[in-house]
Amino acid sequence: MRYATARFRSLPHFIIIGAMKSGTTSLFYYLSQHPQILKGFGDEIHFFNKHFAKGRRWYRAHFPLRKRVSTDRITGEATPQYAFNPLVPKRIHKILPGAKLIAILRNPTERAISHYFHEVRKKREILPILEAFQAEEGRLEKVLRENDFTNPVYFYASYKKRGLYGEQLQRFMQYFPRKNILVLSSEEFFSDPKEIIRQAFRFLEVDENFKVRDMKPRNVGINRTEVGQEVYDYLNDYFYPHNQELSTLLGRSFHW
Repeated sequence: MRYATARFRSLPHFIIIGAMKSGTTSLFYYLSQHPQILKGFGDEIHFFNKHFAKGRRWYRAHFPLRKRVSTDRITGEATPQYAFNPLVPKRIHKILPGAKLIAILRNPTERAISHYFHEVRKKREILPILEAFQAEEGRLEKVLRENDFTNPVYFYASYKKRGLYGEQLQRFMQYFPRKNILVLSSEEFFSDPKEIIRQAFRFLEVDENFKVRDMKPRNVGINRTEVGQEVYDYLNDYFYPHNQELSTLLGRSFHW
């Protein structure tokens, strides 16, 4: 039914592009409670990274009818895989050149560890944690050489590469003005969610004083175990120069 009425449906005004395991699901859930933000159908649409060949009509079918959207009502989506796929920025710009983009970034060391336990929980990872991180380059070598960005290995074994936020944001900045990209801190979101939500509302130009009622976190992992200091040392050393590059790019420090 939605596909049949796709031509009458709105395209999104904003997209949460990532990063994975950084609070994107919770953020989108909170934003969607705003009466001026109409939620689409499906939590992660994956159009710009997995389903782009299905076309604009398929994408439109996931959003509310245009008659429900007005000058003060908007709609959007959240697919945290978007930030990581090099093909996505150009694709979004082609269909949504005026879109507003939200990136929420988590300490990449903590993000990688959380990602590892996610893959263990899904039974896609069998290596011990440090071995999995050390094996990443070998696992991804063929995928990256062939630009095979839909390969499952690219999704599941990219623990460290997903934390290279600077290069990911630079790709979006090639197509979108800086004023169209809001970069948030996961740590600030976790510690003061109401303030970060207010910043997002302001960015989206909806009533920033709206009070979100259901603040229960979403999509929280439950299988994490103790992680040795050697793992933190390995990841912190790896990410240090990349975190410095990110701070220079954005003109702010995340204190990672």
